[in-house]
Amino acid sequence: APTPSCTARRIWEAAMDRRELLDRAARDEDERLLLGRVWDKWEQCRLRSIPTATDFLSPQEQTAAQRLLGALGVHDGYVFFGGYDGAERQRLFFLPDWAETPDADAVAAVTATWYGGESLTHRDFLGSLMGLGLTRGTIGDILVTDSRCQVLTLPKTAEFLLSAWESAGRVRLKTAPLPPEELEIPAQACRELRDTVSSLRLDNVLAAGFSLSRGRAAEAVEKGAVQVNWTVCQKPDKPVAAGDTITCRGLGKCVLDSVGSPTKKGRLPVVIRRFV
Repeated sequence: APTPSCTARRIWEAAMDRRELLDRAARDEDERLLLGRVWDKWEQCRLRSIPTATDFLSPQEQTAAQRLLGALGVHDGYVFFGGYDGAERQRLFFLPDWAETPDADAVAAVTATWYGGESLTHRDFLGSLMGLGLTRGTIGDILVTDSRCQVLTLPKTAEFLLSAWESAGRVRLKTAPLPPEELEIPAQACRELRDTVSSLRLDNVLAAGFSLSRGRAAEAVEKGAVQVNWTVCQKPDKPVAAGDTITCRGLGKCVLDSVGSPTKKGRLPVVIRRFV
């Protein structure tokens, strides 16, 4: 049997390995704290053979979590789910061998309706939810239509909202539980842009997607305002490819849908979907 000193040394070495890996995987202190929580959930599932899950993660946080899991050599036994296919904000579920999918009630939903014809936006609802003292991780996607708002939440958060969420701004709300099968996914407003670029450099595609000059696009990239597939990129010459999602702080999101064959002048036709 190992001596107490040997055991203590192994614990210390394991802690050092964790610290060094988190330092390499995280891009800042907030992300390091997030990845530490992800690691804890993974270990809890692995050691106790029980399902575990994080709170809701943004796309950028999901990318960071996947980067950590890749560094740990974890390639299966987990799934992202946010209440419906294509959800932007999702929970990360770790599953033991005996579980194939998360529990059916792992993500809950609440619907809010109102009267009077007032026009409410995503920002109005998010502000009212945060005003209740909730953290962003307890709330998934917020789906707003002309007549109602559907909110994906943690199960306990749904119970709280049904009793405490009474208004958004000055508008009174009526809340009710929403069964998953009754969730309505509104179509995202977007417009298709067709252009040609000299190459698939990030600054070229960014300029085409958001109607910027190439100089302004390059400046935004260098300032850290641009993400490619939810990871910050500060290299204007980074190559992008069909299917990549590009976001720019203050401007929104676009997707490079397709790239055509070079024209006679050597330019590349691109189709870009910009979300508005």
